Amino acid sequence: MTNFKHLLLAAALVTPGAFTAATATAQVAGIAVGDPEAAVANSKAWATARTQIQTTYKAQLDQANTRRQAITTELQPLVAAYQKAAAAPGATEASLRTQAQAIQTREQTANAELQRLTAPASRAQAYAIEQISAKLPDAVNGAVRAKNVSLLLRPNAALFAQPTTDITSAITAELDRLVPTVGITPPANWQPGQQGEGAPAAAATAPAAPAATTRAPTGR
Repeated sequence: MTNFKHLLLAAALVTPGAFTAATATAQVAGIAVGDPEAAVANSKAWATARTQIQTTYKAQLDQANTRRQAITTELQPLVAAYQKAAAAPGATEASLRTQAQAIQTREQTANAELQRLTAPASRAQAYAIEQISAKLPDAVNGAVRAKNVSLLLRPNAALFAQPTTDITSAITAELDRLVPTVGITPPANWQPGQQGEGAPAAAATAPAAPAATTRAPTGR
């Protein structure tokens, strides 16, 4: 499942001119940093949507968590047997391949099952994030103008930045003003990326896609 950061990056990139415009409209020279993903993640609309999704799809999410735990329990003895065989004298990749492939196949099947169970919640997450992210360029523009910023960098692009130069919270405040709430029920014909023309399908910050946690071995 696509992670939250990638989802928000894609949503921001659908309107690449927006960030350039924000820089161009700054009135006073100044450099700041801002994290658009964190701004969206901290928005009131997302917090509310996340709670609504966890409530609305509680049955499916609980079922997925139960299945994840059961699958992990099921895989543990298989992995233990593989590890024991791998530690035995004379063990080779060829001799371990059948066990490794069996574990990997079971894990892949389990993760596919979990994704099916959490698909409705994942779809709702994608819909909520896409609505918020659609306002992200406007929020950046507003924060940049208010703070008189002429150059806005991502935090990881700056070697050093004083906390006072971080306008992420200002971007979040603009998002709260522009999009106070979002829906979590997409239209029947909605597909992820329709608003953003290519945004990925889901976010990973809410527990909508618990995966089997036992890692399948890959051989020696």
